[in-house]
Amino acid sequence: MTKLLCVLVVAAPLFCSSPSHAEAPSKIAGFGLGMNINQYQDLVRMDTAIPIRHMEYLTEVETAKIEGYKNGYISYGTCAQPGRIVKVKFKYEVPDKWFFDELLKRFEKRFGKPSEWKGDPFRTLIAWKWSFKDPQKNIVSMILQHYSGEDEEFTRGNSLRLTIMKFLEEERQCYEKKFPEPPDTHEQPGKWRAEDKNRIDYSRFVPE
Repeated sequence: MTKLLCVLVVAAPLFCSSPSHAEAPSKIAGFGLGMNINQYQDLVRMDTAIPIRHMEYLTEVETAKIEGYKNGYISYGTCAQPGRIVKVKFKYEVPDKWFFDELLKRFEKRFGKPSEWKGDPFRTLIAWKWSFKDPQKNIVSMILQHYSGEDEEFTRGNSLRLTIMKFLEEERQCYEKKFPEPPDTHEQPGKWRAEDKNRIDYSRFVPE
């Protein structure tokens, strides 16, 4: 029997990342992965829809106010299957750590232990990831997160993300096929060597 070895690293527990045998989640707050955004016209604010930067094959739209949630964002494809929902992100209205702890207990009871730690060593970002296979063998990623730090890259509070990775990849491949990038004529990072350090104008890279 093949054994999966899991490693503990700097007090941040990592679990084996094989997909969970629990039933894959597919819906939160009424929004279903794989469904078409047109089914939810009354639940989203289409005036907020914008392409995601560096992921132009996806459009993100904000949900209308939903009880218990501070906000929600739905990402849907624009190429392989236009309108198909590939990812949902929701921030819970209650931002406190105790609420996250209560959610985590219920998540584990329903879905089992998470498969991967996605937080930081200081635990200002606490994020657990589950991976599942749905009935169509698609990998469904679920991340439950709590953030209590000051980094502007993250928003404080509790949030949840659900993604079907195959759908996201199909949209990316479709977009890249339709809009291939021109050859990159700029210098590649690998072409810079340590011996070049004395000819770099470092003043350009230091804030004034």
